[in-house]
Amino acid sequence: MRILVAPDKFKGSLGAGEAGARIAAGLRTILPQAEIEIRPVADGGEGTAEAIRHALQGEWMECRAHDALGREIWARYAWLPGSGTAVLEMSAAAGWAQVAPNERNPLLASTLGVGEMIHAAAALGAQRIVVGLGGSATNDGGCGLARALGFRFLDASERNIESMAALENLERIAWPNDVVLPPITAAADVRNPLLGPRGATRTFGPQKGATPDQIEILERALRRLADVAARAGRDLRDFPGAGAAGGLGFGLLAFCGAEVRPGFEVVAEALDLRREIAQANYVITGEGSLDRQTLEGKAPAGVARIARELGKPVFAIVGKASADEDVRALFDGILSLDDEPPAYSRAAELLERRARALALSWRA
Repeated sequence: MRILVAPDKFKGSLGAGEAGARIAAGLRTILPQAEIEIRPVADGGEGTAEAIRHALQGEWMECRAHDALGREIWARYAWLPGSGTAVLEMSAAAGWAQVAPNERNPLLASTLGVGEMIHAAAALGAQRIVVGLGGSATNDGGCGLARALGFRFLDASERNIESMAALENLERIAWPNDVVLPPITAAADVRNPLLGPRGATRTFGPQKGATPDQIEILERALRRLADVAARAGRDLRDFPGAGAAGGLGFGLLAFCGAEVRPGFEVVAEALDLRREIAQANYVITGEGSLDRQTLEGKAPAGVARIARELGKPVFAIVGKASADEDVRALFDGILSLDDEPPAYSRAAELLERRARALALSWRA
């Protein structure tokens, strides 16, 4: 019997790799002869670099960068020497982890550090760069990233615009002459446009601490950015994924010529996940919360859909699960940790217990 264990992270509790190890440990107590493969997965959010590095035996690199509030940090990214690919997570520089809840202010937060990471990877000789777009603390449309690469944002008097509050006065974007970047893929777990009710600001701004007044300022700023950027090429404001990571998807499209792809597709391709699933008798995935959002490009849904296409039984072990029929229809079975609260403080123990129960059901 071959079992593929391919979970995403249990946010706030366990990383995908540890979750996979715990599930595998539980399975082995009941099925000691089974061949169990652990393939942590991700969808463009936190854990994307680790999932690809782990599968392809890459290494970690570090570079100097600035966090979302301009403080100097060391940021790490995955390096795959065989292909010359660098896999970055924008959250390593401009994510929640570096910003305390009382510091969150999307009018001040910047993606400068993400641009610094891209610059470092290009200087290392990267032939391709993948940027995971989840977990952002920013809403700057990629302006910070662009500044790190030499772009300047100018008002009618040719003065540099440094703040989001002043960006609605943007008249011209000065493009650098000496930036040479490899092909960049932006791995996004959402398909939102830049502007409007489903855009970066109105959908995700409140989560980042934006007040109603700040939301209006940020929306006007990003609209002006899109208007001026459109003069230099395509109008990208409605591109699916442009609103990811506070508009960083837009910035990568407009200033780096990136392609935006669903994050799970990028990870699944790197892991050769279809082949792994095809060789399995059973597939197990999971994440912290299985709900309607899972259907919108999240990793467990991606794993389940491939398994369904290949006719493989697929199960989910999750922190908590929605009763939504469309979600439940993806899986042959769902086991939830929150049947025994407090689930998250005991996630490792409960994952093993649920995996044992699942293995026992197969034996029966």
